[in-house]
Amino acid sequence: MTGTAVPAARAAAMPSRVGPWQRLGGAVAALAGWRRHGLAVVLGALAAAALPPVYAFPLLPVALAGLVWLIDGSRSSRAAFAVGWWFGFGHFVAGLYWVSEALLVEPEKFAWLIPFAVSGIPAYLGLFTGVVALVVRLTGVRGWRRIAVFAASWTAMEWLRGALLTGFPWNPLGIALGFSDAAIQLAAALGEYGLSFVVALACAAPAALADPPAPHRWRTVAFAALLLAAVWSAGALRLSSAGSATVPGIVLRIVQGDIAQQLKWEPGMRDRHLARYLRLSLMPAGPAGAPTHLIWPETAVPVLFDYDAVRRRAAAAVVPKGGLLITGAIRTTAPGTQPFVAWNSLEAIDGAARIVATYDKFHLVPFGEYLPLRGLIGWIGLEAVAADRADFTAGPGPRTLTLPGLPPASPLICYEAVFPGDVTDAARRPGWLLNVTNDAWFGSSAGPHQHFAIARLRAVEEGLPLVRAANTGISAVVDSYGRITARLGLGREGVLDSPLPAALPPTLFARFGEGPLAGLLLLAFAVGLLVRPAR
Repeated sequence: MTGTAVPAARAAAMPSRVGPWQRLGGAVAALAGWRRHGLAVVLGALAAAALPPVYAFPLLPVALAGLVWLIDGSRSSRAAFAVGWWFGFGHFVAGLYWVSEALLVEPEKFAWLIPFAVSGIPAYLGLFTGVVALVVRLTGVRGWRRIAVFAASWTAMEWLRGALLTGFPWNPLGIALGFSDAAIQLAAALGEYGLSFVVALACAAPAALADPPAPHRWRTVAFAALLLAAVWSAGALRLSSAGSATVPGIVLRIVQGDIAQQLKWEPGMRDRHLARYLRLSLMPAGPAGAPTHLIWPETAVPVLFDYDAVRRRAAAAVVPKGGLLITGAIRTTAPGTQPFVAWNSLEAIDGAARIVATYDKFHLVPFGEYLPLRGLIGWIGLEAVAADRADFTAGPGPRTLTLPGLPPASPLICYEAVFPGDVTDAARRPGWLLNVTNDAWFGSSAGPHQHFAIARLRAVEEGLPLVRAANTGISAVVDSYGRITARLGLGREGVLDSPLPAALPPTLFARFGEGPLAGLLLLAFAVGLLVRPAR
């Protein structure tokens, strides 16, 4: 036997040092063809289960570690992008399936669009996760460094997704921490994308267990566990000194009419809907005391209060003495005026039936409140989606409203509450956030739960209480730390009486926006790309 054959024979006779994690990671990385893409879709759907209302957070390390292993096994940049895209496709199909509910409100008109909506939106959003995988593959870093690059890339793509083409920042990974008041306190410094960075970094870290034998494997996982523990502990410490102060002399009554979307715009039911809101507004006072102000949700009743003095006086009759009715409403130019213009608005009506304040929604929903490029795409049939209605016109942007008897408020109509850093007027800080919405479009699906969880982060980021009035729920009052102080769930008719929580001084995020996060992402990229691993 030759000298070179002896070591080879000994190596063959020795037990394998490859552990179970390495075998698992290697098996995932070695998958090819449809199996790779199929697993990517499944892992993406598992990641969606960590979001509200399920909050199955333990599935997230499984999903993200699996994605990293699939990227590791990609033989080309194109293959890496593909596996990232399939992950994103599965993630957003599972997370956004509820968009089909809106198309079933009038199924005879819009049901045919369900396959396009349920697959088309995730197909677009999957491009962002595809880029994440592509960046990790192109950098070529290994070990714990690829975890840092992965987390920074994921966060950067979420940030870009929230801004590109009017933005769609729905379901950021950070809301997976929404099951804990303490865990989301980091948003006061780094915003919701900072939460996403922590989640992506910690939950992708188990991928290091499949790396070649080295001490850093378990160190990486231990670091991830300590990071989550540190975020929770710091949040718990912040809450330990948090008070529960409220604005003196104010009791808000949030009215939840629970009117089904199929019935909401029936002309013959207009007065019945109004009567329901009037009746609920006059219900006996609860433990919080007599209401001083009423809040109705987005387009609570299909009435043009500007031109309907009779119904406006009926609404004013239930306004508490010296208070206001704040309601979502449609506002238009005067009848017969050309061109016709409509706004999705909020109006404040006093006891004398005067409209004392108005706000027009500025961040409109594409294909829901306006049809992009209407004049160019009619030939492919999309014009039929909005043929029976005019586009809404966007308002001028975030505004701080002066409301008699209340601290200055920043109104947010529906979708506007999901945009971090774009919910207040930079020139005039408000004392609270007022979110009126109509989630009846989405029934009892995950959509309203996700919407509320995202809106709740605005309170933590800005250090401002959030008051939310929803037609079918979830209506709630959230204090300046993101703690839910009052809540009325989905599918319930009723009222929610609550004091108005006090505002905090401006948070780090309120003062500097995404600046600290940008620095953190640059640092993560630099560490991942420039720090050399120990020999």
